Amino acid sequence: MAETAPQPGHSWRTSVPEATATDLENLLGTGMGAAQEQLERNGGFLPFALVVENDGEVRLVAVSPADSADGSGDEFDADGMISDITELLRQNRDDFRAAAIVCDITLVEEGSDAIHVATEHRDGAVFAAVLPYVAQESTREWVFGELSADSNEPVIWVD
Repeated sequence: MAETAPQPGHSWRTSVPEATATDLENLLGTGMGAAQEQLERNGGFLPFALVVENDGEVRLVAVSPADSADGSGDEFDADGMISDITELLRQNRDDFRAAAIVCDITLVEEGSDAIHVATEHRDGAVFAAVLPYVAQESTREWVFGELSADSNEPVIWVD
C-alpha cells in the first residue's frame, strides 16, 4: 500500500529537511495502514504509537488499556492510553528521532469516526493527518474518506 502523506500546498514539506519529511511521511503511512488493517480485522483499534529509532528502524509502541471500572471490559480509557503512550515516548525520546501517535477520533461535524495520526520529529517538525471512515452495514466493509491534514502541537520533544 503505497500511500503518500497529504501535501496541502507542500508547505510543511518544503519547510523541513528531506530526511525529516521522509521520517514523518513513513510514520504517517505506516500508522494509517496499521490502523486500517486493525479496523478491517477487528472492527476497531486501540491507540498506539510508532517510532523511527536512531538507526532508522520503525517500531510499534503500545500500552495495555486500564481495566474498566465496572469490569465489563467493553470500555477502555483511550485518553488515558494516549497519555500513557505520550509519557512513555517522552521518557525514551533519546532512543528515537521521530514518533507518531495513532488514535481513533470522532469528527462531530461530519458525523463520522476517523483515524488520526500525529507525527513529531526531534528537530521540531510536526505533521498530522485525519482519515475519516464509516462502516457500511449492508456489506460489513469499511469505507474510507479523503486523507486531510490536521494541526498538532509537539508533545514529546517539549520540556
